[in-house]
Amino acid sequence: MYSLRNVNPMVRRIRVSPQSALQRRSEQITALLQQGEQKPFKEVIDISSGDSHKTGIKPISFVRQVLSVCLYPELLHDDTLPGDVRQRAQRLLGECDGGSVGSYTDSCGLPHVQRSVAEFITGRDGGVPSYPRNIFISAGSQTALKVMVKLLVRGEGVSQTGVLTPQPCPHTLPMLLEEVGAVLVPYQLREEQGWALELGELHRALTASRGHCRPRALYISNPGNPTGHVQSRKSIEWVIQFAAEERLFLLVNEVYQDCVYGEGREFVSYKRVLFEMGQQYSEMVELASFHSISNGIMGECGLRAGYMELVNVDPAVMVFAETLLCTDISTPVIGQIALEIMVNPPRPGDPSHNKYTQEILTNRITLAQNAQRAWEFLIGLPGVSCQPVTGGIFIYPHLSLPPEAVEQAKSDGLEADVLYSQTLLDEEGVCVGAGCEHGQREDKYHIRLCVLIPSATLEKVLARLGSFHLHFLDQFSQHA
Repeated sequence: MYSLRNVNPMVRRIRVSPQSALQRRSEQITALLQQGEQKPFKEVIDISSGDSHKTGIKPISFVRQVLSVCLYPELLHDDTLPGDVRQRAQRLLGECDGGSVGSYTDSCGLPHVQRSVAEFITGRDGGVPSYPRNIFISAGSQTALKVMVKLLVRGEGVSQTGVLTPQPCPHTLPMLLEEVGAVLVPYQLREEQGWALELGELHRALTASRGHCRPRALYISNPGNPTGHVQSRKSIEWVIQFAAEERLFLLVNEVYQDCVYGEGREFVSYKRVLFEMGQQYSEMVELASFHSISNGIMGECGLRAGYMELVNVDPAVMVFAETLLCTDISTPVIGQIALEIMVNPPRPGDPSHNKYTQEILTNRITLAQNAQRAWEFLIGLPGVSCQPVTGGIFIYPHLSLPPEAVEQAKSDGLEADVLYSQTLLDEEGVCVGAGCEHGQREDKYHIRLCVLIPSATLEKVLARLGSFHLHFLDQFSQHA
């Protein structure tokens, strides 16, 4: 690869994410501050991603205690640790080859973890059965999603596999589809209706795609990233009926299922609704659902573990899902341990139950209060509108920017929300995500903010953002 033209053409087509550029800029500014350079701020606050631990949210004690014992088994004899911590660690170490987290596991994960995930799903879905053989443990939900899309991709030109994808969507999804050779088929969520998914829009997108690709899958994010919407049961039923009629494989990202806090809202899994709709759907609609320890209340981004459950997928196909997972050898074992704890937490009567429950509750309260506080603040700014957030960890306000700012951005070769985000970072030390990386309508501009952060940090962000926003509008209004 002595020159760019020798790099894989499929890789060369992948665009650089604006978020990656903003985060690199954030790291550069942080380095300058550490070297003593004077700025109007003393620290950079990065809320552009869902890395809540980075912003100061504390890990769950039981998770870290069990991991500590598994990493250093001498602690099994430490009486200062709760008994259930040591018992859990001993059980999990017994599931590892050689009694060590340094050993490989099966490519689909530790069988014990698969069983725990299946039991969790069965309980979550009101008794709808889940089976360990259908559970695939992966190094985060993104890895499992890539496996499934690889299995679906085939054809060229008008027969090339298309994936119906919401706009906005998680910022890594377009790059993933590009990497594996799938065509992104966009369908628009209705912002003015709380980011609702409309059946008519799915039909429009499907019809418009024919002639340049063949749609074979439909991707759903529920609760939504970055939009924060939570689908109703009726909406889920419509999507399942649509997938059945059009013979589409459902790829359902449910990683924020423990982050629903909107009044009157609840998380209902696609699998549960599918099986409650009767055999006409429960025996024919193919579904892959994804969950992860990285996102949501646990926030263990660095441990890299998640799971995928496959429903109504031919066993012969599942063999190839396992084969593709083999290319990663196995998911990090400490991540698998954290995943097991997420789906099988301490139970009432266990020494760690009360503390675990309180820490989880504290994070949920912080998330819900922050989402409400940020929404109230943002809608009070001129030129900003924002749909109420009912789930997930992001808020996604819409910016009505001065035409002069839009023209300036175009002359700089940028989207206007990227210019806004870059200037906010440079002037106030706050790093947010730019809406253009998630897919949005032309001439619509958004920013994405993570609200699963300490409340005091949120107040700093809002103070800096409010001051900057007024200055930004005034600056470009003067140019008019």
